[in-house]
Amino acid sequence: MADTLTETEGCNLLTRLFKARGYAIARNVQFREYGVEFHIDGWDAKARVGFEFLTSEDDDHDDLTLEEYNALTTAQRRGELALFIIDEVEPLSAEDLALEAHEFLDELADAAHARLKAAARKKVAKKAAKKKPAATQATARKTVKKAVAKPAKKKAKKAAPKKIAQKARGRRS
Repeated sequence: MADTLTETEGCNLLTRLFKARGYAIARNVQFREYGVEFHIDGWDAKARVGFEFLTSEDDDHDDLTLEEYNALTTAQRRGELALFIIDEVEPLSAEDLALEAHEFLDELADAAHARLKAAARKKVAKKAAKKKPAATQATARKTVKKAVAKPAKKKAKKAAPKKIAQKARGRRS
């Protein structure tokens, strides 16, 4: 196929796409984590996001065994990193690779947005909890007693003058 990408072309395209989304991609970085060691084609260490284009052109298939791939996949499921791994088994055009990369980057953006929303909800809930202290049973009882006692006192004060007035009327009669 004339439109099939080489590893260099694919990595250049991915670098541009990842950088356009705000990632600081370094190329051909030595990766040593989770019992896995290989040269990753593109990696943003701070964001922990990267890509690897597996080809026979660069003998990448020997660098990343199935066990290592599974270790990276497990770390990715835990949310510790995000890797876009492409295997040359299915030849890709630039358009196909860009489409798949955009889908991957969109999923990352959606997940980041969801984490931010969840963090914001927690922060709002924490602030609300601080502003509104929890009422204890003793505090609740005092509040009820005050509410009941106040109207009773007011009624008692109002009733007393009426009795006095009635007694005074009774004497006049």
